[in-house]
Amino acid sequence: MDSRGPGISPLRTVVPDASVLLKWVLPQAENDTRQAIALREAAIAKRLVLAVPPLWLYEVGNTLARRYPDDAQVLLDALRQGPLRAVEPTRAWLSKALELTTEHGVTFYDASYHSLALLSKGVFVTADERYVRKVASESHVLALRDWVE
Repeated sequence: MDSRGPGISPLRTVVPDASVLLKWVLPQAENDTRQAIALREAAIAKRLVLAVPPLWLYEVGNTLARRYPDDAQVLLDALRQGPLRAVEPTRAWLSKALELTTEHGVTFYDASYHSLALLSKGVFVTADERYVRKVASESHVLALRDWVE
């Protein structure tokens, strides 16, 4: 295992959150869909690794079940077959998530993605502009609208 942490590839690691993943399967009218699709395509082409905490499935599943109940299973299955690598949390990762949560007043869910990016020396990509503003003093976070490979 290298210094990047458990289960993390030496390729560039990107940690997309649920707001990004949902853009892969929701109607194309969503803002920043082009950037989200480009991110997925880069992972499929093996130019980067998409690492996510296991909670991604529950966050995305919750949104799909509520907003698109008739299509939720198919959409969730499509995402599960995609280029995501779920990484099991470590004590250091959870500690960093707790630190981000208390220091910036963000949710533990969001901080879990961000802390994974920090510990894997990758970048956390989110469509949640409010989160990006709240953690502006931190590193390893990027608004989806600013994604360029």
